[in-house]
Amino acid sequence: GFFQSYAVEVDIKDASNATCLYADWMMRFLITYESNKGDYKNTTLNLPSNVTHNGSVCGNDTQPALVAVQFGEGHSWSINLTKTNETYQGDFITLTYNTNDTAVFPDAKRKGLVTVLVKDLSPPVQLNTVYVCHNSFSIEAENTTQIFWNVTMQAFIQNGTVSKKESRCAGDTPTSAPTVRPTIANVTTAPTTTLPPAPTPPKPVENPDTGNYSLKSGNKTCFLASVGLQLNVSQDKPLLININPKTTVADGACGNTTATLKLNDGNSTLIGF
Repeated sequence: GFFQSYAVEVDIKDASNATCLYADWMMRFLITYESNKGDYKNTTLNLPSNVTHNGSVCGNDTQPALVAVQFGEGHSWSINLTKTNETYQGDFITLTYNTNDTAVFPDAKRKGLVTVLVKDLSPPVQLNTVYVCHNSFSIEAENTTQIFWNVTMQAFIQNGTVSKKESRCAGDTPTSAPTVRPTIANVTTAPTTTLPPAPTPPKPVENPDTGNYSLKSGNKTCFLASVGLQLNVSQDKPLLININPKTTVADGACGNTTATLKLNDGNSTLIGF
């Protein structure tokens, strides 16, 4: 096949041995890494036939559900899902790959585990509904592209049975109306039409204000960013959002070889560097 990956199936049971979380999907990862020569190379991380799912949990009203899989030479992937009164939704996706795997990263300069954390932007799904997406979709973050297809997933399953009610992703939904071929009637009697007025161009969005964000390790500043941030969100229509430094809180941590800065603007918008 085009994708050299195996399907993953996870069926998590609760204390009464009833299915509480079910997922069946395919995925692969495209990763850019630095070689010992100082240049950057692209590699593909595929799933083998033997995958474990240690650490997966059902979740409840207060605890997120977790789908966690481990594969290959120290690689792992997980997604946690949260529940409301009526819906459930993916929260964060975590990919950890091991550059000590010489079959995938034959000459990687950086050795060890690399973790990529990304927000899941999928829309919420109604409870007692299974999420289905046959078409492929991808998530890009920190030199990685995560590709998913043939996804079937339901969290917080009731009565131990996967629902027959489906919520389809946008890629599985036809977007164009069927073509109507002309007939004699609508060709010979077509009225003269007037073109609608041109749409008013949207009001331009001003440049974002510059914010100063910092992290401390002990008494010392270990991360400093002075930046203006604007999000360009393309869904039903393009939407520009300026991040307001006055309402944005900085969080994160500094390590020996990596540092993470997380910005939350008070409207649940999270940006990570």
